[in-house]
Amino acid sequence: MAITIPIRAAGAGNSSRVVTPPGATLTSLPPLSVYIHVPWCVRKCPYCDFNSHAAPTEIPERAYLDALRADLEQALPSIWGRQVISVFFGGGTPSLLSAAAMDEILAMLRAYLNLWPDAEITMEANPGTAEAGRFRDYAASGVNRLSLGIQSFDDVQLKKLGRIHDADQARAAIEMAQRAVSRINLDLMFALPGQDMAACMLDVEQALSFGTEHLSMYHLTLEPNTVFAKYPPELPDDDTSAAMQDAVEARLAAAGLQRYEVSAYAKLGARSRHNLNYWEFGDYLGLGPGAHGKLSFHDRIVREARLRSPDTWMAAAVACDGSHIAESRQVGPDELPFEFMLNALRLKEGVSAASFEERTGLSLAAMSRPLQAASAKGLLDADPTRLRATALGWRFLNDLQEMFL
Repeated sequence: MAITIPIRAAGAGNSSRVVTPPGATLTSLPPLSVYIHVPWCVRKCPYCDFNSHAAPTEIPERAYLDALRADLEQALPSIWGRQVISVFFGGGTPSLLSAAAMDEILAMLRAYLNLWPDAEITMEANPGTAEAGRFRDYAASGVNRLSLGIQSFDDVQLKKLGRIHDADQARAAIEMAQRAVSRINLDLMFALPGQDMAACMLDVEQALSFGTEHLSMYHLTLEPNTVFAKYPPELPDDDTSAAMQDAVEARLAAAGLQRYEVSAYAKLGARSRHNLNYWEFGDYLGLGPGAHGKLSFHDRIVREARLRSPDTWMAAAVACDGSHIAESRQVGPDELPFEFMLNALRLKEGVSAASFEERTGLSLAAMSRPLQAASAKGLLDADPTRLRATALGWRFLNDLQEMFL
């Protein structure tokens, strides 16, 4: 995502001001992932602010595949020769694509890219679009991880959330996915309309009953430009939501799922490689309508965004004139400390201090003042070899991150 960073002028009275040199050089490039956006859903959920669109009677699959190929071909000069460690199909609802379409996309990626033999290839799927045969076909094409948008096992809550599936379909989808691939993530939400602690924990218990290796727990928030923002439901108060978060973390830890990122819990060896690459300030090529990307070069770091409208992106991509790129900008050295810490501090274990220089090309001294200020407030671990939030810092993560603006 492109971020405009307000920078205070010298002498503005901010003792934690980031000080950066006029330029920076990377001595090595970070790992590279690929994100592919599939923009269609059966129905738009009232809480969703993603670039998703109600599917037409017939998805224009051929036009989408041709545009995706053209998008990738135009991006190749920027990533030529680099190894790709992971691929993620997000949406929208990628499981609306046919098995033949997914097979064509993965064959295209193998033909054009240096895709690791053991690359993590994740596809998001919704229970309402789950088919056992299709899951098996996706797996045969190379998908080795499925992320299921369960959200809740409570039929009343699912209706409030505008989901097209019910609890029985959710359970059936999990069982289908487990028969198709070995790695599965379940998405759940908490602090739902009218939800109490018992209902929240019942959802967690049902998720655990499947032997889940990875669970994403999202606090329902009212995002701008959504139906819920216009017609807000009554949600649990902040104290209740915080208590739910603490109870969830304790229960999952007891079941062997450690919280390693703000919203992610995993058993040993089951962390998402793709998402970790985001938080560790790795690179990712974003393909498809509305997709964002971050690409590093030895002398610069660039952020890109594709056109959001599926029809407009498809027409522009096949024109092969670069018009499908809505934005491409170099991230300035004065922005890099904030962008790096915005990601790294989401990780429970943080990152090594050395990785800041490796991924930004800047000396750690560039942000010595906010580091000292955050440590003095008890928000940042005092260990000089790691950049890691304390328990207090994680509780007030937004405040901690903003110190690096």
